[in-house]
Amino acid sequence: MSKYQKIAVIYGSDSSEWEVSCRSGEFTASRIDESRYDVYEIFARFGDWRLVAMRRANAMRVPFPEGAQPQVDKTDFSVKVLGEKVTFDFVYIMQHGAPGETGLLQGYFEMLGIPFSSCSAFVTTVAFDKFSCKSYLRGLDYVRLAPDAFIRKGEDVDAFAEKALERLHLPLFVKPTGGGSSFGITRVLSPEELPSAIRFAFTESDTVIVEEGIRPEHELTCAVYTGAAGIRALPVIEIISETGWFDYDAKYNGLSREVCPAEIPEELTARVQDISCRIYRQLGCKGLVRMDYIAAKDGIYFLEVNVIPGMTNASLVPKMVRAAGIGFTEFLTDIIEHA
Repeated sequence: MSKYQKIAVIYGSDSSEWEVSCRSGEFTASRIDESRYDVYEIFARFGDWRLVAMRRANAMRVPFPEGAQPQVDKTDFSVKVLGEKVTFDFVYIMQHGAPGETGLLQGYFEMLGIPFSSCSAFVTTVAFDKFSCKSYLRGLDYVRLAPDAFIRKGEDVDAFAEKALERLHLPLFVKPTGGGSSFGITRVLSPEELPSAIRFAFTESDTVIVEEGIRPEHELTCAVYTGAAGIRALPVIEIISETGWFDYDAKYNGLSREVCPAEIPEELTARVQDISCRIYRQLGCKGLVRMDYIAAKDGIYFLEVNVIPGMTNASLVPKMVRAAGIGFTEFLTDIIEHA
């Protein structure tokens, strides 16, 4: 017996990641158990929230044509379909970037009292901001953090860059603190490149983190979720990029190899999975998250948490699920019923 009947999958976003989000949302909606749930696909971007397709249990998916897509009533997150008001029992959030990964969308659903798939509004806000998340994890004895520097828009970029270069060693990675899919990220190889890299990162976020590059032995990622069996880590993936790091081209244009499960020592796999579960608990996560690491000679370095990881057929989490021998529909049901 299912806890829920009507599932809304919300995708699209107000950020540069909106197209990736649509692909993730459409794939997720297509894999939700058609025998258990009614599934409603909602596209949301810059306040325009529309029902783009629906699929009742044991029925065909019905897309709504452009210009005839019912608008979502944001006062109670409902929609009228053929004169009938539909309210939702559960929301599967597949918005990459704002507002789905900033905590704003989660706060909205928390106020309405509608259960959803991801971390709470507070945890999502902390986890999404790279500097805030690292600050929460500083001092832990089971994972390392790369040396970094933080700057907010409006500060003197040139003066900041000069001070950062005094204590951080090249290469450096300049990142918007809020953002994903490698938008706004630059690898800096010379001192002269740093100020322009910071200004470029400001096009994606009002705050920027500059991190010292860690020489990797392995670049690894691991997803963790809560299901019927409690908190569980999926198989680890090793990412081998042709571009030298996991940038947008490596992620989405085929310029990387993703080895799943990672062909690394079993002890390293077990450590990464254990660290991932411990960070999941430390932050207070729920639902599904994915964590990225660099394994170096002197330890395992945490990079970031992805609170709404990509979920296209080619994304990392579906590959992990397949490697674990779990059916993807079964996997989604486990998350929906136990998030």
